[in-house]
Amino acid sequence: MPDLFETASDAAAPDPAGRPRKRLEPDQRRAQILERAIEMFGERPYAAVSTAELAQRAGVARGLINHYFGNKRDLYLAVVRRMVTLPKLDRMVVPTGTDRERVEATVRWLLDTIAEHGGTWVKVTSHEGVGDDPQVQRILDAADDAAAERLLLMVGRSGSAHGAQLRAVVRAYGGMVKVAGREWITRGTLTREQVHTLLSDLLLTVITESLPKMDH
Repeated sequence: MPDLFETASDAAAPDPAGRPRKRLEPDQRRAQILERAIEMFGERPYAAVSTAELAQRAGVARGLINHYFGNKRDLYLAVVRRMVTLPKLDRMVVPTGTDRERVEATVRWLLDTIAEHGGTWVKVTSHEGVGDDPQVQRILDAADDAAAERLLLMVGRSGSAHGAQLRAVVRAYGGMVKVAGREWITRGTLTREQVHTLLSDLLLTVITESLPKMDH
């Protein structure tokens, strides 16, 4: 069934490049708008992103953005959630092997995640955007907890009776991941290979030296 907010004129009108707009299913249209929003929030500050320009770039009527996401802040929250959502476990391969092999695989996964979203990931995780917003902070805090659980699983250290302490240590490591990602993606002061070496060496030290001292 066509979306009630996507009228025949919306579907027939040309996009900014002069091509006829394609009628999409609601989930596809929502995903399309979200992808364009991810691009725009990665290119410029929150205040410089307009929903009118986003609608033009996405090739949709402006009302569709309000229909699917509400106001601009709600759209930004959707972008934040998208940036920090981890793939389901059944879509991942948990690494095996030595501690070093598991660490190397885990860091490759982390850097692949950063590379996929680039500047938008950096801006979102470093609190650029809407400023000190409690709802954004709650999303990021929950994401940090989930990422810590996932990382402990991937390096073979999940299920400890002292899980809260271990997660705290891994969240602290996550702070280094965010800073290193910024140096690589935004500032260009480090290459991916250099960031990989830094984060691998640090993570190996964390799980082989720091965690055992706390897990007792």
